[in-house]
Amino acid sequence: MQLLAAPSRRSQGWRIQSSPALLCVLCVLAGLPSWGSGCPSLCVCNGTEVDCGGRGLVSLPALGTLPPGTSALLLPNNRLSTLPATAFSNATFLERLDLSNNFLDNLPASLFRELTNLTELVLRNNSLTVLDRDLFQGLAQLRRLDLSINGLSTVPLGLLDDLSGLTWLSLASNRLHALERAAFEPLANLQYLQLGGNPWECDCSLRDFKHWMEWLLYRGGRVDAVECTLPKDLRGRDIRGVPMEMFNYCLQLEDENGGAKGGSPPCNRGGGAQPSETPPVADTSAPADCVRQRYRPVSVRRAIGTVVIAGVVCGIVCIMMVAAAAYGCIYASLMAKYQRELKKRQPLMGDGDADGDPEEKQISSVA
Repeated sequence: MQLLAAPSRRSQGWRIQSSPALLCVLCVLAGLPSWGSGCPSLCVCNGTEVDCGGRGLVSLPALGTLPPGTSALLLPNNRLSTLPATAFSNATFLERLDLSNNFLDNLPASLFRELTNLTELVLRNNSLTVLDRDLFQGLAQLRRLDLSINGLSTVPLGLLDDLSGLTWLSLASNRLHALERAAFEPLANLQYLQLGGNPWECDCSLRDFKHWMEWLLYRGGRVDAVECTLPKDLRGRDIRGVPMEMFNYCLQLEDENGGAKGGSPPCNRGGGAQPSETPPVADTSAPADCVRQRYRPVSVRRAIGTVVIAGVVCGIVCIMMVAAAAYGCIYASLMAKYQRELKKRQPLMGDGDADGDPEEKQISSVA
């Protein structure tokens, strides 16, 4: 019993002596998970998703305390009206961000610049009227973008330049009258586009975008209904069913206006090619009211040339048909006149044959 008790006392002594160090280690290990890994107040954390929706928030929660591995931050149905430029600077790991059903009306240009892993961004049902052209800069991984139910009246050139991987885009229920083709050309992988619920003016300002939209449909993409509100004769019609020939008058208007709307000087966007042989230089003295020259699709130019050539050929054929008909009528008239004259002469020739030659009659009587 003494032999057994002695080791027991030594083991107890070791536990007592080592317990302070062990307790320190355990405290450190226990403190590490709680540093930068807690769930923000008023939010619910479930796996990789942090749901802060419908909490009446007027400012963002502390994103530095998001649990590790968080990939989705949901902030819908709150009262967010403004966001600082550095709001998401500590959330580069996010892949999905939902800011729908808030009161956002002005977003800083660098708001999403750090979210390089973002694949889905929802800004539905806010008060956005203008978007900075650099707002989505750096979001090369973005696949879905929802800008529906806002007050957008235009999509600025350059806004979608970095979104070549975008496959789904919604601009439904805004105040869009027209769209620039050049603003959407970077979307090489777009598969679905929502444009319904906008007051579209189906005139020359929408012609080039219609041509791009037809290209999107041709390569298998989908576009919802784009109903015209103006002009009056196209009201209620889907512009997808309006033939391109109805926009031919736009080319004439552009020629009359010197290639630019209203005769304003064209813009040299992005340091494009210039007439001179010198390298292109950014023109900082361009007037503020310059207008970018409208892109004239190659197929439209070819179609116009085809129409002109077909018109010339048809005109020549019509002239030849008229000449042939006139010649036929003249020939028929001459032949009819000749037949009438021939019929008049036939009885006289018959009488001469019946009377015979007088000399032949005299010879026969002498014989």
